Amino acid sequence: MAAETSPGAVTGLLEGAVVRSVGRAADMGVVELESPSGETVMIHAQCPFRVVHEGRTLLGSADMRFARKGAGDSAFDDFRTVYDARAETLNKVLGQLRPRVDDVAVGEAGELALSWAPAFRLALFPDCSGAMEAWRVFVRGGAHHGFPPDSV
Repeated sequence: MAAETSPGAVTGLLEGAVVRSVGRAADMGVVELESPSGETVMIHAQCPFRVVHEGRTLLGSADMRFARKGAGDSAFDDFRTVYDARAETLNKVLGQLRPRVDDVAVGEAGELALSWAPAFRLALFPDCSGAMEAWRVFVRGGAHHGFPPDSV
């Protein structure tokens, strides 16, 4: 498994992919997509991120810090946070729409943005100056692309 950050390779994995779901593994954001060839493409986000629709944040990484009403002290461990509730709702929409990624941008300082119709955008924005992994995009068993490249 080669680790690298190639904007062209990242774009190649993500453009045209169907956005299937948004979730989390502990405090890491997970986005699952299906490539045009049927492979599962994953985005693992360990930096701040958000999903925006028509200029409104629907889901943000900070939402993991807040328990749903009545969830209690174990909300994070029980997947009963505001993030989990909003991801569940968003996943229902994604399941109906089966949207394809129509634009990918790998920007300055590791920013990664994807958009899909109608007017959705996923934005990842690394906020650490060190060599901590901020995000990675990969197909299992294939090359892993991430930021910063030396951390993946």
